[in-house]
Amino acid sequence: MAWSHLIFDTLLCFLLSRFFLVIYRSFRRSERPMRRDTETCSLAIFLGSGGHTAEASILLSALDFSRYSPRTYIVSEGDELSSQKAVALEHLESAKNTPFDGRFNYRLMRIPRARYVHQPLLSAPFTTFKCFLACVRLVTVVPLFQKTAPGKPFVDLLIMNGPGTCVPLCAAIMLNRLVGLPTPRMVFVESFARVQTISLSGSILCRIVDRFIVQWPEQIALTGGRGECYGWLV
Repeated sequence: MAWSHLIFDTLLCFLLSRFFLVIYRSFRRSERPMRRDTETCSLAIFLGSGGHTAEASILLSALDFSRYSPRTYIVSEGDELSSQKAVALEHLESAKNTPFDGRFNYRLMRIPRARYVHQPLLSAPFTTFKCFLACVRLVTVVPLFQKTAPGKPFVDLLIMNGPGTCVPLCAAIMLNRLVGLPTPRMVFVESFARVQTISLSGSILCRIVDRFIVQWPEQIALTGGRGECYGWLV
């Protein structure tokens, strides 16, 4: 029994040490190598429906699609409007660039919702865990067994702007970091609607994501020095 306690305590100390090391590294952005301007960057963006999808579309429209390619749109199950918005954006960007130059390079991926509108709080942990398992499959299982580039992260960069389902997605990425698997960089852009407060998902992920961007200077003080403000982005 004493040996089992010792093994458990050792594993717990290792996991806690590894967790704090991962969090510490997320603060050391200056030590990470910068990507050259000529390099492409595979991008994923989470579309959280409604206003979140509208803001995410505006953010995407400012990017150079020839550099941020291929693109992965992550949407919640049943959110057909966000899927249509993603396809419409891709068609619009493709129409701007003729002849066709390979920019029309994207995919749609669906994950279960972490919590539905008006869902009772007692059942929310079950749907959140189901969403987490789907995210683990997306960011861990599929990349490990892909034929083209096994072991690479599913994308280089993940952008989110506040929907609650992005929390299980980030949790799955953090699990990869804890075990030493390659992961994308995570950028959280707080919603324009948040002026003097931080969203619940933002409060949870503020210390976890690689970059936390706010759109109002009043929010910086709420992030414990993690927030970056470059003005209105949407």
